[in-house]
Amino acid sequence: MKTVAISIGDLNGIGIQLALQNHHEISKKINPLYCIDNSMLKQAAQKLEIEIPHDFKTVEHIAPHFNIEAGMVSKKSGRYAYASFVHAVNLAKEKKVDAICTLPIHKKAWELAGVDYKGHTDALRDFFDAEAIMMLGCETMYVALFTEHIPLKEVASSINEEDLTRFLLDFYTTAKPTQTVGVLGLNPHAGDDGVLGDEEIRIQRAIDNANLALREAQETVAEPVEAYSDPLVPDVAFTPNVRKHYTHFVAMYHDQGLAPLKALYFDEGINVSLNLPILRTSVDHGTAFDIAYKGIELNSLSYVNAIMYIVKN
Repeated sequence: MKTVAISIGDLNGIGIQLALQNHHEISKKINPLYCIDNSMLKQAAQKLEIEIPHDFKTVEHIAPHFNIEAGMVSKKSGRYAYASFVHAVNLAKEKKVDAICTLPIHKKAWELAGVDYKGHTDALRDFFDAEAIMMLGCETMYVALFTEHIPLKEVASSINEEDLTRFLLDFYTTAKPTQTVGVLGLNPHAGDDGVLGDEEIRIQRAIDNANLALREAQETVAEPVEAYSDPLVPDVAFTPNVRKHYTHFVAMYHDQGLAPLKALYFDEGINVSLNLPILRTSVDHGTAFDIAYKGIELNSLSYVNAIMYIVKN
């Protein structure tokens, strides 16, 4: 079985409850190593009134201890969450674990703690000096994001032929889709041949570049399948008649891809960081401060799926 470092996320949220309640099941699939020290684990378990499994392996000296405050945005919890994440990454760098799985953080808590990154993916790009790609979804449908956490007004100017070509090449070689990937246009009606915007011209050029490069890299076949589709009309791309032809999509911006994805597969979706020297997965939901430590049964499907992605890859 693979050994997986699990960064514990924001301890004021639901991450630790997910870890404790699912340990018995996931430990049948992997050897989990939880990046939380024993003192903080005991405090959380006591507040949750959950017994700590006897084989729940932890590490020591993560960060200064603090009093867990359910549902609160806290500098101390942000500092601990970031330190837990860094520890997991270092274990992967040192090849002491095979992969990492991250539980949810609170971005404002990271900011209060003086962390310069907006989230895990931003940090991973810096740690490895690599163009990490954010892919979210489940086996039925994955969506990769060309732009991520930037203002909407900056999206159009961020779409250029060179960067998008590189993105498409990196995504295809690391995600390894088995059929054509659907690429979303940016504008309504995918621009209507330039009537509603010219961004699709740049998108099409990048698609053509990537398809040509990937075709030339493949062994000669009679009828090669194109790696990427032409720009799809965004408002129909996720309708059943279109979606059935694709398992992977590339969206030009965050909400364009994630709004339909979460409407369809919110409970089971995961977050995967591609194009890195390590394998990292995550739940695709937040800290859920509103229900943390309230004895509410959690939906664990996203967490379990994040672990299973590691098992299968």
